[in-house]
Amino acid sequence: MRTLFTADGHNREVAVGDVQQLLAAPHQVFWLDMQAPDDDDYRLLSDTFKFHQLTIEDVKHQNQRPKLDGYDGYVFAVVFVIALAGEEVSFREHHLYIAPDYLVTVHLLPEPSFENLNKRIAESPQSVCRKSSFLTYLVMDALVDTTFTALETLDESVDKLQDEVLQNANNAQLALLQDMKHSAVEMRRVLGAQRDMFQRLVTLSLEADRETTAYYRDVYDHIIRQYETVDSLRDLLTGAMDVYLSTVSNRLNMTVKALTVVASLFLPLTFLTGFFGMNFGWLVSRIGTGYAFIIGISLMTISILTQLVFFRRRGWI
Repeated sequence: MRTLFTADGHNREVAVGDVQQLLAAPHQVFWLDMQAPDDDDYRLLSDTFKFHQLTIEDVKHQNQRPKLDGYDGYVFAVVFVIALAGEEVSFREHHLYIAPDYLVTVHLLPEPSFENLNKRIAESPQSVCRKSSFLTYLVMDALVDTTFTALETLDESVDKLQDEVLQNANNAQLALLQDMKHSAVEMRRVLGAQRDMFQRLVTLSLEADRETTAYYRDVYDHIIRQYETVDSLRDLLTGAMDVYLSTVSNRLNMTVKALTVVASLFLPLTFLTGFFGMNFGWLVSRIGTGYAFIIGISLMTISILTQLVFFRRRGWI
């Protein structure tokens, strides 16, 4: 699906001929957004825009890292959006072709953050589409700010998980902590590379367009804040893991303490019965029948089952 944004404020499905006319027009600023590109879109990128085949291969194969590569007449950038579905972290990959008169974005999945951006462009198309560098800032700002929502939700989830661990630690919480720590490592890796990429973008903007440098610095500041937030999340998760291990260790100590008390109570009784052998004449004369044997076995079974139920309710087993 192709969507075109120009100074007239229209966004619509666009044909290849429309793109060719815009490219032929002098100083016609536009933004072309491609969602879930097909073979026709790839031909448009290679034949009409004349983009390098290496960049098109990156778009096709995905799984790139945040980067900024310079080519003849344009810059190719890869930007990631961090999203959250339940407790699972996902990464949406965006590819940007930044040229002096246009911006082309390519992504496989729908991007919800573009909806508000579309409304902003529709309200003031001439001021927004005056420069491709300003359009690039708006797109990158929308993508980067989306990550804040996921990080805030994760931060709340970690706080809630810590409270649950203190109340009743279990194996499900341990698995969730491990998954969240793995996600934090992945987010830190992506945001670290993205931070370096935006730092280079700010440097390039200083050389080419000083007017939009302040805007790019604002986006770069957001990336720095997100990177620091992920570092804080990783520390919180490490602390939550320590809390979990301490809680489990304390619970184990309490269980061992209770079992030690029970064993201590029966220790003298076991010694006395073993010493005297329990061979009292009155007792022996009354256990000679088969019913006495069945009653004895039943009492032992009931005592074992009673202890198992008690231990289960106490959380010892």
